[in-house]
Amino acid sequence: MLRADDLVFAYPGQGEPYRFTLEAMPGTVTAISGASGSGKSTLLDLLAGFIRPTSGSLSLDGVGLLSLPPETRPVSLLLQADNLFEHLSAAENAALGLPRGTPKADGKARVATALAEVGLSGFEDRIASNLSGGQKQRVALARTLLRDRPVLLLDEPFSALDDETRKTTRELVGDLTRRHGWHTVLVSHHADDIAALAEAHYRIVDGRLERA
Repeated sequence: MLRADDLVFAYPGQGEPYRFTLEAMPGTVTAISGASGSGKSTLLDLLAGFIRPTSGSLSLDGVGLLSLPPETRPVSLLLQADNLFEHLSAAENAALGLPRGTPKADGKARVATALAEVGLSGFEDRIASNLSGGQKQRVALARTLLRDRPVLLLDEPFSALDDETRKTTRELVGDLTRRHGWHTVLVSHHADDIAALAEAHYRIVDGRLERA
């Protein structure tokens, strides 16, 4: 279980600080909603380690995470923008998730397997700039698979997609979450995404997380 217990954080000049407490179970999607500026992205930044709380605790299966820098936390982050390198192929972009030192032959096989799992078999050599928005998000998910980290943070990942692509991509996220036992935390202001994916739903109100 991923658990944040009374994480306290305030930006310079902010009055009342944020105070976040939540639990996210493996193999499930936990949704976070709230008004614009309510602190949704701040919560993800705290979980990822990009900012540090002034107090509180954060743990995964009882092991503390706050002392770990972002690069060594068991966390992957997928944004609204897919963050692919447009001049690289789908395989080259996905391969950025491989551990350093992975043998070339092994890495190529693992990349092919990951792309197949997200429905992109045969797209290995397609340049990212020639992929659709949904295909780019699938490559980003393949990279996440290769990172092999148990916590997935999603910040409005479907916002730039058309309705049909949005539906199939979120179905894929739900399937991957269950299959790999990810603790997936989804920030979204779209009620349809939350209803389709989330087993648990928190809303940020006045800087606090409340069960919705």
